[in-house]
Amino acid sequence: MAVHACNGLPGGARVLIGGLGLGYTLRAALDALPADAEVVVAEIVPAVVEWNRGPLAHLAGRPLEDPRAMVHEGDVGRVMRSGGRWDAIMLDVDNGPVALTRKANHALYVATGIATAKAALRRGGILAVWSAHRDDRFASRLRRAGFTVEVTDVPARGVAGGPLHTIFFARAA
Repeated sequence: MAVHACNGLPGGARVLIGGLGLGYTLRAALDALPADAEVVVAEIVPAVVEWNRGPLAHLAGRPLEDPRAMVHEGDVGRVMRSGGRWDAIMLDVDNGPVALTRKANHALYVATGIATAKAALRRGGILAVWSAHRDDRFASRLRRAGFTVEVTDVPARGVAGGPLHTIFFARAA
């Protein structure tokens, strides 16, 4: 997701990642971005940030130690509403639009949440959303919001023949 979303971003790019997880998306973004980029990760669970600074840091190559990376401990929706403009927003939140484990995350995937993301993007910016499952209704909501949408199914954990996950790439006009 991060490699595709960050491909071709300009120098000084600003990227927002919703969800830190094990740090792999952050690591991939940092590896794909120029040295003067800025990446903000919004993580709502403080323990996940602690783990990524401590015992899990080595798994993704210690991405939180990169000076381009900053952590916001809180909701990615609030960061999007804060008025900043982003070249890319990547949401790796919950299990995507259809398999929520945290009810409040639903707001990211409905029309108002999509509009918030679009307003937070610079012209031509990209919204990338990881999902455990394909959701054609979500893709339709993105299109209705004025995005050009590409839906890509990828093997889970990179293993061919296994279950598929879906990544939605939505480009703002």
